[in-house]
Amino acid sequence: MIRKFKQLSRQEVDTNVIFKYCKDQVELPDGRVEEYIACIHKGASAVVPVLPDGRILMVRQYRYAIGRATIEIPAGGRDGTDEPFEAAAKRELEEETGYTTDTPLEHLITIATAIAYCDEMIEVYVAKDLRKTRQHLDPDEFIEIEPFEVKDLVDMIYAGRIQDSKTIASIMSYFHKYCVTGHNH
Repeated sequence: MIRKFKQLSRQEVDTNVIFKYCKDQVELPDGRVEEYIACIHKGASAVVPVLPDGRILMVRQYRYAIGRATIEIPAGGRDGTDEPFEAAAKRELEEETGYTTDTPLEHLITIATAIAYCDEMIEVYVAKDLRKTRQHLDPDEFIEIEPFEVKDLVDMIYAGRIQDSKTIASIMSYFHKYCVTGHNH
């Protein structure tokens, strides 16, 4: 059985709009003390937007860290730790795609994005009964939207054309739940 590591102290090194970086002194199960770096995150939400014809509405955007455009599901950080994940998902849906829904979102999966050094959790939802509004992009966002057949997205994942982990996990979960097993509620 693996015993829990014990945090002895935490020093905040830096903070920005996305993360709080900390250096922790941690007592290991064998009694030794080591330094760990931790990124503390307020959490994020993502959404699989399903058009009436069954296609998935995806966003295409340039990702500076990897130096290229990606195809992803809409997602973004919560405005604070008190913002409900579902509310953040609905907000991001409209901001990034220009679509919204009055139908409650369906929770699909929870993703821990980088468990070795970060506590970020992304709650992923499915949005149906979409209706067009308008995009409300942040000043630094340049996003194009494009609908895709679910099977085409799965093929793009296996071909390496979609590499974003939240998108892969979400599309594969959606595909299994709604297309393979036929679960529809």
